[in-house]
Amino acid sequence: MIIALTGVPGSGKTTIAHLLSDRLKLPYHNLGFFRRQCASKQGMDLQTYNTAFYNDFSEDKKIDHYQKNLGETKDDFIIDGRLSWYFIPKSFKIFLDVSLEEAAKRVLKATTHGERKNEPLYQSLEEAKQAVENRLKADQKRYLDFYKIDYLDHAHYDLVIDTSDKTPEEIVELILQALPNT
Repeated sequence: MIIALTGVPGSGKTTIAHLLSDRLKLPYHNLGFFRRQCASKQGMDLQTYNTAFYNDFSEDKKIDHYQKNLGETKDDFIIDGRLSWYFIPKSFKIFLDVSLEEAAKRVLKATTHGERKNEPLYQSLEEAKQAVENRLKADQKRYLDFYKIDYLDHAHYDLVIDTSDKTPEEIVELILQALPNT
């Protein structure tokens, strides 16, 4: 089984993917980490990298090819990426949502504690909220322009969970209950 996790920034994708990987004993692939590595190799933080390559899809094509190839050559893994559900159509597709306020709190906390390496250190909740909102709008527009898809449209997914007021363990339990053949 392939599980494709996506969602908005701060929704808990990486945390949930790690927990699911442990529970199901499946390998985990994190495309956000892959993008951060690409940014770092070019001497940029993620925000600068995303801006620099906003209209240049050469970097996206590398990531697209990587995940499409994974889906065609491997089975039984978890992947965390904005468009993994699109490039791996046979996956069980999960969208994690979260309120803007809660997303900003999580992102601010993570950057303050060094958990989100290669991202700007936000100075306030308002600054984090604006960054999350800007990233959401930019990603949505970009994917609409380049792929003609709206990744925020819940109709694409097998399961949608609002993580705003749930613990990671509660979210994992909801996913385990929804997975086919588990």
